[in-house]
Amino acid sequence: MHRKKAIVRALGLATAVALAATACGPQEPGAAGSGSSAPASPTAVASPDASPSTDGKPGDASPSASPSASASPSPSVSASPSPTVKQVMANGDDSELVRELQARLRQLKLMTVAPTGFYGSKTTAAVKSFQSKNGLPATGGVDEPTWKKIQNATKKPTAAELRPPTVNEPDAPDARCMTGRVMCISKESRTLAWMIDGKVVSTLDVRFGSEKTPTREGEFKVEWKAKDWTSTIYHTPMPYSMFFNGGQAVHYSADFAARGYAGASHGCVNVRDKARLATLFDAVKVGDKVVVYW
Repeated sequence: MHRKKAIVRALGLATAVALAATACGPQEPGAAGSGSSAPASPTAVASPDASPSTDGKPGDASPSASPSASASPSPSVSASPSPTVKQVMANGDDSELVRELQARLRQLKLMTVAPTGFYGSKTTAAVKSFQSKNGLPATGGVDEPTWKKIQNATKKPTAAELRPPTVNEPDAPDARCMTGRVMCISKESRTLAWMIDGKVVSTLDVRFGSEKTPTREGEFKVEWKAKDWTSTIYHTPMPYSMFFNGGQAVHYSADFAARGYAGASHGCVNVRDKARLATLFDAVKVGDKVVVYW
């Protein structure tokens, strides 16, 4: 009798141990809802390498089971991400590489305006045209395949191609520009001539304010300069600002570089060639004369 009770207690203890191991053991990823209704045997639970077989039955619990048989997805099954095409240039960029791109597009007769270094709507349209003609996705941005084809179809731009003479023909200087150091700005020819003692050192294309926000004419002096400046009214960048009349200044305009004379300033004198303006900015001193005339 005592022996029978001992056997019963031993069987009950073994069952309890088996149930405890099934309930508390780590669950394999994806095991929930696997559809297996067969209870796991104590032997299968004890082996960390055991995994369900494809028919929903407990797998082989032998120690020789390979870790690759676990329920975690195999790296060879997961789809590898497709390689991304590197973007070289895009709308909004402002760099010497963009200037080279524009010079090459001019060689291909896809652009007529002089290179400015700013990637705007005209550059985007020219790139789209090139891509369409060469079987490339017409995104308007320059990725590596597009850039390589443009380079193969053109020659390396010369210094004159990268920075050709100003588009606008300079006007005859105003009499007030003939002495001293002067930024001589003609509204008629839309040019700025940097002059020293009556001689033209360099010229730049410029843009002025609209009828509602006109650029004032007259003789002024450079009051102060700021290489990096943002408008406190319109919150737009004004690089290489040279203020000559209150809030009006000569400065670089990305909008002018992108849209040309389709737009206007809020009264300032806009310059679209950033590199040339940077050179002028270094040359001009506070106190130098500024003449704005028709």
